[in-house]
Amino acid sequence: MRQINKVAVLGAGVMGATIAAHLANAGLDVLMLDIAPNKLTAKEEAAGLTLESPQVRNRIVANGREALKKLKPAPLYLPQYLQQIVIGNLSDDLAKLKTCDWVIEVVIEQMAIKKSLLTSLVPYLAEGAILSTNTSGLSINELAEVLPPEVQKNFLVTHFFNPPRYMRLLEIVPCAQTDPQVVAGLADFINHRLGKGVVYAKDTTNFIANRIGVYAIFKGLEHMLDMGLTVEEVDSVAGPATARPRTAAFRTADLVGIDTLVHVANNSYEYLPNDEEREVFKIPPFVQQMVEKGLLGNKSKAGLYKKEKIDGKRQVFYYDFNSGEYKAAEKPKFASVQAVKQIDDPAKKVAMMVAAGDKGSEFAWRSLRDTLIYALNRIPEIADDLVNIDNAMKWGFNWEIGPFEMFDAIGVKNFVARADKDGITVPEVLRTIDSFYRFNEAGAQEYFDLESNSYQPIEQTAGTINLQILKRAQGVVEKNSSCSLHDLGDGVFGLEFHSKMNSISGDILAMTQKAVKRAEAEGVGLVVGNQGTNFSVGANLMLMAVALAEGAYDDINMMIKQFQKATMSLKLSRVPVVVAPFGMTLGGGCEYALHASAINASAETYMGLVEIGVGLLPAGGGTKEMCLRAVEQAAHTGIDVTPFIFKYFQQIGMAKVAMGAAELYDMGYMRQADSITMNPERLIADAKQKVLGMAPNFRPRRAAENIPAPGRSIAASIKSQLWNMQAGGFVTAYEMEVGGLIADVICGGNVPAGTPISEDYLLQLEREGFLKLCGNKKTVERIQHMLKTGKPLRN
Repeated sequence: MRQINKVAVLGAGVMGATIAAHLANAGLDVLMLDIAPNKLTAKEEAAGLTLESPQVRNRIVANGREALKKLKPAPLYLPQYLQQIVIGNLSDDLAKLKTCDWVIEVVIEQMAIKKSLLTSLVPYLAEGAILSTNTSGLSINELAEVLPPEVQKNFLVTHFFNPPRYMRLLEIVPCAQTDPQVVAGLADFINHRLGKGVVYAKDTTNFIANRIGVYAIFKGLEHMLDMGLTVEEVDSVAGPATARPRTAAFRTADLVGIDTLVHVANNSYEYLPNDEEREVFKIPPFVQQMVEKGLLGNKSKAGLYKKEKIDGKRQVFYYDFNSGEYKAAEKPKFASVQAVKQIDDPAKKVAMMVAAGDKGSEFAWRSLRDTLIYALNRIPEIADDLVNIDNAMKWGFNWEIGPFEMFDAIGVKNFVARADKDGITVPEVLRTIDSFYRFNEAGAQEYFDLESNSYQPIEQTAGTINLQILKRAQGVVEKNSSCSLHDLGDGVFGLEFHSKMNSISGDILAMTQKAVKRAEAEGVGLVVGNQGTNFSVGANLMLMAVALAEGAYDDINMMIKQFQKATMSLKLSRVPVVVAPFGMTLGGGCEYALHASAINASAETYMGLVEIGVGLLPAGGGTKEMCLRAVEQAAHTGIDVTPFIFKYFQQIGMAKVAMGAAELYDMGYMRQADSITMNPERLIADAKQKVLGMAPNFRPRRAAENIPAPGRSIAASIKSQLWNMQAGGFVTAYEMEVGGLIADVICGGNVPAGTPISEDYLLQLEREGFLKLCGNKKTVERIQHMLKTGKPLRN
């Protein structure tokens, strides 16, 4: 892998600054430069500064860096990473580029300005340094014309998607002279260190994702107008119901900015005269009027949607294109959309939606039909193969499956038959194949290559493990309806959850203990991980609700015991167990991670003990584990245990969730020996390598005994604070009761400080506290509310 240690970012606007932030997230040294201002502010004049004063010359870039502290969502994993971004200006500091391995130009999207800047950089570039532009659609070959040959071979497009921390897609576009080894080396680095999904695009207007994504939005507008639908009705269909993000079509437009969308569409219309669908990119009059009125989306607080507070409550409005006024959102409920809400498989959702037969279904069919045909017609214009297009839409627009995976979900023959019925011309290749993807006899996945007219293997990136392909190739060791046990190779087993939202049920608890025993008997270790949307949202609340409704408290006690046995089996395993969390890792999912020998987390892991949201305490060993960690930290630091207990109590009591894996160290949920993986595709493989690294010298743990209890005096201090908060109206009597029970458990029960207690005793306290809360009607209300709305009940 190419070694890149220092990167320069030229441009400190929102995009440049957030790219710099993500480079800092990856541990790189960053130099960020922008222009020196040509005019003093009133404040600078009053301070007696001049245009030559250093703080004036760096004002623009300093403001760009400072703005990173306030941006939402946060562009930095941790605030202190800002220190890795050194600033300067393009007039005084170009010589510093000599120390940079990679220089990224991120200035305004105008050809002349970019060419002028690129020309000025040439004398200051280190030999062999990579130079890239972050253009979203300008021609790389035209930009390359101003560069000498020795720079052209290291010059390419690296198009980050906004916001860079959260959007996985990075489009690479080489110029005609770019050295293929430079492309390969940089792509590998970006994949490993920045965690990006790289796709290879052609030098065409708007590249891949924006070309197809903007087409889909504007085609959706066309069908909306034809069918007499509202903005809100379209988005109810164009989101999760058709395997696309919750922002759907028009919330995405508001997020991106209506003016930005118009700019991209105008570029497509102007620079793509031979596009068979060119007219789709013409801006509808009502959209042009919105731009003229300043209704630009989220940035102007009004676009296709807006939010207002009415009588103290937030009200959402959508833009009515007929009247030019806003109307109150009505939450349309097409039967087709309601039917697919219980379906997790994105391919099944798409197939069901287009076949349902109501008006929502008809819009889904028409919009997908045209978008899929458009995507197919873009090969080889914008990309050499369909895999790059599918990945671009999944990583850049957050589609759950790409256009060609949607073809397969609908069924190619079904698609052709229905399009023919509509009188729509389809590409001839659709009449010759059954699917765009398939698995061969060896279980390897292949895609249909349009150039060779044959199926070709999909190259699996080195250092990754795809559980679905693994399952196809060799089956599973053992499985049930909620989870599977895989052989990951080299003696390492893998426990995968695949229940709805990866919630933890009895099947998973039972398989966990089986997986540990098999790894102990036949292998060297175990990875607990999966490749869904989230690692786990916690325990299966539906099972809990049923048991509560029946008053089956013995069954609930048994469930909690089983949960504790499962998590303790991870902790006490005789071989290393590495848990690989990512996305939402809540409640029971967090407890699984806390009991592992080690954690290998995805950078975007949102972990927390959130049981209080339904009026319960963490009883899968989570409260116990935080008591042990508080005692351990007190022993290591020589500090009294009280501040550690208070900290962990607050995290549990406030249901605090880390907004990224880097925060988990300070929260005490990850330890220094735990690790973070930037690229989620590498997560399982990295966890496996961690197991192999630990296995030769692994020392199994034993259940803790003779733990000095924090004691009832600390619990009393916590309860005193809760009483004061209740008196001040900040918490209810019920919340004080829940908090008091958590305090009792995390402090080791009603015993004096220092009393020797055991891990098993703490688990018993968890069960007792949990069962006591289950008997409270308000807890039952909270569980029912969570199941109904997906949100905690607020008093």
